[in-house]
Amino acid sequence: MTQLAGVFPIVPTIFHASGAIDQAGTRNVLDYIIDAGAAGVVFPGLASEYDMLSVEERIELTTLLGEWIGGRVPFIVGASHADAAISAQLATTGATAGAVAAMILTPHKHAGDPAAMAAYFNDIHEASGVAIMLQNAPAPMGVGLGVAEVAALARAVPGIRYVKEETQPSGHRITALMDAAGAGVEAVFGGAGARYVIDELQRGAIGTMPACEVTEVHVAMLARHASGDLDGARELFERTLPLLSMQAVFRWRLTKAVLLRRGLIASDHVRAPGPALDSWDQRELDDLLARIVDLLPLDRVPGKQERMTP
Repeated sequence: MTQLAGVFPIVPTIFHASGAIDQAGTRNVLDYIIDAGAAGVVFPGLASEYDMLSVEERIELTTLLGEWIGGRVPFIVGASHADAAISAQLATTGATAGAVAAMILTPHKHAGDPAAMAAYFNDIHEASGVAIMLQNAPAPMGVGLGVAEVAALARAVPGIRYVKEETQPSGHRITALMDAAGAGVEAVFGGAGARYVIDELQRGAIGTMPACEVTEVHVAMLARHASGDLDGARELFERTLPLLSMQAVFRWRLTKAVLLRRGLIASDHVRAPGPALDSWDQRELDDLLARIVDLLPLDRVPGKQERMTP
C-alpha cells in the first residue's frame, strides 16, 4: 500500500465562462500543483465543486486526471455520494485511473446508525477494492462523527485506512483519534483549508489537504516543519493566514480568483452557490496577495497587463 503523507491539494474543476468544463484549464492547474511540489492530489473534493458535477462528469474527469497525472504523484479519488452503488462506481473508476485511495464523506442518511454506516463503507470497499479515506466533515457537508465513532467505524471496516479529520476542534480530535484508532488507520490528514495546519501537524497529522491556490507555500511550510524548523513553518503559516481566512468565506470563488490572477486559468466561473467577491473584496484580495508576492508571484492582476513583482 502506498504510504500517503504531505500536501495533497484538492484539484478544482475549472469552467469556461459559459459554465462548461474547461479541461485544458483543469489540467493546467493540476500541472501547477504537481510542479509546486505537492506530495499528491485529490479530485474531486468539496473544493472541486463535486456536488455541482454530474456522475458522468465526475467519471470523465477522474479518468482524464488519471491520464494526466501519469503516476507522477499519488492520486486520491473523491467518491462521495449518498448512494453506495454510485460511490462504488466512482471509487472503481478512480482505481482504474490509478487512484490509491477513495475519499468518501459520511452519508447523512446513515447518521446515528453505526451498522448501516459500516455496511455502506464495506460495500464500497468490496466493490472497488481501493483503500478508503474517511472524510469526517461537520454538517452540513458530512455527519461529523465523534472520535469514538470514527475509531469504531475504522475497526468495523478494514478498508478504511485513512481519515481526513475536519470536524472542530480538529487538533483535539486528531490527538484523540490517534490514540483511539491505533493501528486501525494508517494515518490522519488535516483539512479545513489548512487554517489549523500547524496545530494539526504538532498533534500527529501526517499531512494536509487544502485548496490549491498557495500549494508551493504549503509545501514549503510542511518541509520546514518536517525538518524541525517550527518557527519557519509558523512564519509561512502566519503570512498566509489572512488569505486563508478570506478563503473560508468565499471558498472556491477565492481559490479561482487567485488562480486567475496567477495566470493559470482563463475564467473564474463557479457553479456552486455562495457569496461572490464584490469590488471591495477584489481590492482586499489584491492587497493581501501583494503582501506575499515574494512567496506567491502573480502573473497578472485585474485590469493590468504587467507582471507584478516584489
